[in-house]
Amino acid sequence: MGRSYIVEEAVEGYLTKQCEQVGPVTGLLIGQSSTQREFVVTATRTPQREKKSAAAAGNSLDKEWVTEHARQVSRMLPGGLSVLGVFIVADTEAKDTVTTLRQLVFAVENLISSERLWNPADDDVTDSVALHVNPKTRKTFCRTFDVKDSKSVAKPADWKYQSGVCSSWITVSCCLSVDLLVPLPDNRTDTEDMDTCLKEGLKVWAHQLEGGVCLIDGKKLADDTELSGGQKRNVRQTYTAQLLITPEERRSTDVVQRCGGSVSVRGAIHSRAYLHSNKPKAKLAEKLLKRDAVSTVATRAQILLEELLTSQKDKHQREQFCLPRRVFCPVKGSGPVCVCDYRFSDEGLSEVTDRLKEMLDMDVAEKDLDTRQETPAEVLEADAAAEPTVETIEALEPKRNNYIGVAMATAVTLLATAVSMLYLNDV
Repeated sequence: MGRSYIVEEAVEGYLTKQCEQVGPVTGLLIGQSSTQREFVVTATRTPQREKKSAAAAGNSLDKEWVTEHARQVSRMLPGGLSVLGVFIVADTEAKDTVTTLRQLVFAVENLISSERLWNPADDDVTDSVALHVNPKTRKTFCRTFDVKDSKSVAKPADWKYQSGVCSSWITVSCCLSVDLLVPLPDNRTDTEDMDTCLKEGLKVWAHQLEGGVCLIDGKKLADDTELSGGQKRNVRQTYTAQLLITPEERRSTDVVQRCGGSVSVRGAIHSRAYLHSNKPKAKLAEKLLKRDAVSTVATRAQILLEELLTSQKDKHQREQFCLPRRVFCPVKGSGPVCVCDYRFSDEGLSEVTDRLKEMLDMDVAEKDLDTRQETPAEVLEADAAAEPTVETIEALEPKRNNYIGVAMATAVTLLATAVSMLYLNDV
């Protein structure tokens, strides 16, 4: 028997709308996996590409463009939400799209998983969904592939629409303090080496976080403790968590290595996870919350470092940069579930709504955005005077689609609640 997909009825309307478009339409299916069933919360089509690459010019489907869109969308999903698979709306026989959908499913999973810094768990679901919709008959054909098996073949799956899929989902959130130091290589112009160092440093921190203690509403719950309140429809159940990390002790075998600088990430971030209402356990809440914390820190640090490598690589000085703040936006018709974006200090809310429209095809008003969870750092004159070597630099122009852009600040030693800073030091 194949897997069962419980789909928010708004997704049916969205796919019907895509049937009115000209030519094949591809997109992503977003939701949450569980051992018993899958929950599809929303769907989003692949944005139109202004200029196709030479390789894609002769194909109606641009695999590289679809997978890059999936990577960007994956960054905008809080804990508990992920890209479950892909859909295609095409006037062809379902059997003729199997190969194409299989290629897309594996390509999307490979790219998204390459950015993950947390280790997979034994109970993680490895099936991805591939949905074909015929725009003439409006019939849907649902299949799954095991993305961890390169020889996996298509398996039939059950696709059912239902209202209020997320109306009784549970929200678990926490504010996590971050203070980590990552050494950089001698050759700071080597982008690949710097990216590798940053990823390895974040992996060490992620491992520490993975082994940390999670308190839910101030208590350490047993893994199999069922979180109550998830069975009542339209009743929002929220939990406040704490993630406690014990730094690893230095060993006598540790050695001093030569490096060309360091990246220090300090501050606090808001982490959040959503849990399905089918008897969710404390173990799942802890796993999803920790994964979200790792992902959101890695996303902010990596996109900022990418910009620094191209724009500031020849400067040799100590600099301080504000990492982007997390902004949440509710998914209409999906209860408490939200997606997120990252807003730099030099950006307005209109730029956030533009990205939500382009990446997730969401029509959002600025008043719908939740900007309260993270606040900017307070820059004090005394702090600036204490660090005369730090220069104030003009804000860089953010790059569209890549969420790259930074607002440089003067020296800061006191940080407001739920904001993160990145320090780039020369040695």
